[in-house]
Amino acid sequence: MAGFGQPLVRRARLARLVMFGGLVLPLIRREIAGRYRGSALGLLWSLLIPLFMLGIYTFVFGFVFKSRWAGAAADTSIGDYAIILFSGLIVFQLFAEVINRAPGLILANTNFVKRIVFPLEVLVPVALGTALFNLAVSVVVLLAFMLAIRHSIPLTALWLPVILVPFCLMILGLSWFLASIGVYVRDIGQVLGTVVTALMFMSPIFFPLSSLPHWLQPVLLFNPLAVPVELARDALVMGERPHLLALASYTVVAAIVCWLGYLWFQKTRKGFADVL
Repeated sequence: MAGFGQPLVRRARLARLVMFGGLVLPLIRREIAGRYRGSALGLLWSLLIPLFMLGIYTFVFGFVFKSRWAGAAADTSIGDYAIILFSGLIVFQLFAEVINRAPGLILANTNFVKRIVFPLEVLVPVALGTALFNLAVSVVVLLAFMLAIRHSIPLTALWLPVILVPFCLMILGLSWFLASIGVYVRDIGQVLGTVVTALMFMSPIFFPLSSLPHWLQPVLLFNPLAVPVELARDALVMGERPHLLALASYTVVAAIVCWLGYLWFQKTRKGFADVL
């Protein structure tokens, strides 16, 4: 009997994966279209928002605080500083958009909870896919700005997808965990925004990691944003190939977090219907 059971289990898992993959892209398209449906500018908002944020941060840190990038040439222009700053911010925005939404994903889709055939875990990749669309628009804005200021884009920018893969695994794992916890502990959504903001200021977005004391640098690496921000900036702006050891180490950790988050979600989802 055990010999017959194993193929059935494998088939069930395969069928679930097929259903999982078939749902993600249509739901992402629906969510992107629904987000801007009815607005006068439509999808143009996805372009205007990163431009607006680029302008705000550049004005505050470039003109008001007169910040300059540590280790850069003294004559670095405001435009160069804006490019460096924005390359880190778009990585943070990907993280913040998905993580801040995660605790409310199940609560906002209670109609799916009692549908036994619907894989609730798909809601997290859908949120990530929507955020990746916004990131892609922001990257286009950044590259266009770089062409206008520097008249060139480094070939190392092609490393960005490779850098984003483990980062997305990390986001998925954390989001599955938060989506599950958010069903049982509603207060987590109230605290999470402050935590995400703290992670932004404790990540190397406004400063290079190398500018910190040596004893403090390993501590900041516990921030899930630190490595992706550094590697993405090196590839997009500095024209440097990512540090492969750092990338490999982060990938291993991200894969473990992703797997544990998924297992946690599957283990706790059995009680969702009772709570909701």
